[in-house]
Parts: sequence; structure tokens; C-alpha cells
Amino acid sequence: MILCIGTTPAAQRVMVFRQLTLDAVNRAVTTLDGAAGKSVNVAKVLKALGEHPLAVGFLGGDRGEELRKVLDGLGIELDFVAVSARTRQCVTILDKSAGTHTELVEEGPPVSASDYEKLLEIVQRRVHGCRAVVMSGTIPAGGPADLYAHVTQLAREAEALSILDAQGAPLLHALAARPGLVKPNRPELAATVGRQLQEERDVMAAMRELRDRGAERVVITAGKRPALAFDGHSFWRVHSPRLEAVNPIGSGDALTAGLAWRLVRGEDLGEACRWGTACGAANALTIMAGEVHPGDVERLAREVVVETIAG
Repeated sequence: MILCIGTTPAAQRVMVFRQLTLDAVNRAVTTLDGAAGKSVNVAKVLKALGEHPLAVGFLGGDRGEELRKVLDGLGIELDFVAVSARTRQCVTILDKSAGTHTELVEEGPPVSASDYEKLLEIVQRRVHGCRAVVMSGTIPAGGPADLYAHVTQLAREAEALSILDAQGAPLLHALAARPGLVKPNRPELAATVGRQLQEERDVMAAMRELRDRGAERVVITAGKRPALAFDGHSFWRVHSPRLEAVNPIGSGDALTAGLAWRLVRGEDLGEACRWGTACGAANALTIMAGEVHPGDVERLAREVVVETIAG
């Protein structure tokens, strides 16, 4: 089992337009509704890959109930805290003529301190027997910045791999608990170390800093540019396959899921990045975020280029 925790799941709507015109009436040619949010996307991808994810977080109101139904329908095991705050909704707008992908994000609503206590109780109860714990996304305003640090410590005590995809204070607090892997993007890494990272060597130096501050492995994504990975001994540069994206939203979450999928099998970080990158690319071929077809993942993994680079 792989525990997927995040505090801001979302009801996701994707609307496809032949051509989007601002300040005008636009009629969608396709509208899809589903479940998303970073941790939910990770769970969905892991399920598609044949793993057994456990989705944990907060759900509230009518949207929360709809998400519950969607995830139940996918066969994903759930253990959410029911909260009074209504689960947020996000909308993706795809303009086919321009090839653009626009995400309208509703911020996650704040929840009570007792809700966070219940969430940690769930993690403490369910983490035993899990091979990995994946923490994804922001923490709502007023929430504990050290939440992921506590979860990382619980994972370490249970001898489960901890993977963190977060930024800012939650990332900084978690480093002290020594997470198994952290996965910020380049701007988030720059904000964490407090300086601009112009060249690849600057990024690599900052990755070493995260390692020195507690992270066992570091993966840095950079959009269409190659990702970088560091396990304390070796660096890798990872080139994604060239493709025409349908909807790239959620590809970072799919990459995180792929990393977890392969690392729990005992593969090294470079090989895990191959499969994680293939998952991210496969996600971009689907309309709804957090969905991949295993056949696409297998095919794209053969097109990912992973090269060892001098540190």
C-alpha cells in the first residue's frame, strides 16, 4: 500500500473550446468532471499502474461527497476526514486553436485544528504496512506548517519511504525529519535556498544543500526542460519525450506517482526518474489530470533519455 496525503483535493472540471475568446460568450465542445488535487492525482495514477493507493486528506460538502463517489468508482481506498468546509473546485480550460491550457484554481478552504489532529491520527493508524507515504500540495491558510514534518517522522518510524512534493515552509520543516525524496520545481528550489539559480551547476549546488539539510534524494523538475536528480552520490539529467500535449495539468503529480511506483521496487533514482517522466508524459496525453494509460507509460519509458552527469 502507498499512502497518498494532501489537504486540498479538488472537484475538477475540464472544458474544451475550439477557440476561446476573452470578454465574449464561449461554448465548450466537451466538458468533463472528475476528482483531482495533487495527492488525488498521485493516487489515481498509482491505481492505474496496478498499485494499491490509500487516499487521505479532507473532504467536505456536496463536492466532497462527489469526490468520494468518483474515487470509490475507481476502486481507490479512502480514509478522509469529513470537514465542514466545502471541498474546492478547479477548472481547466483547453483552447484547441491556440493549444493553450489554462487552470483556474480555487484555494483550499481552512479547516480546524481538530481536523488536523484527526488527519494525523489516520496517518499514524494506517502508515504501518505501507511501503511509501507521498505528501503533495499546499496546506491551507492557518494550517500547521510542520504537518508534513510530522507525517515524514511517522513514515520513518514505520520504515516507509517518504516522498514530499511541496514548497515553502512545509518543505523546510520537513527537511529536518529527513524525507526519503523531495521534488520541488526550479522556482520552488530557488525560493527555498533564497537565491536565483541561473545555470545548471547552480541548481545542482542547491540540490546538495537540500541533501545536507536532510533530504535523502532530490528531484528538480523544470517544465519542458530536463529534470535533474541527485541521490547523494550521483546526478542524473532526465529528458522527457517530445509529444503534443492534450492537457499537461497534473503531469508533475503523475511523475511523483511514477517515482514512488519504481522506488518501492528497489530501483535506483535514475531508473525511477525514467518511469516517473514517462508517467508525466502519459498524463499529458489525457484530458483529465491524474489519468494515464499503462500502455502509454510503457511506450514513453523507452523514449525517455536518462544520462549520468558529473557532480
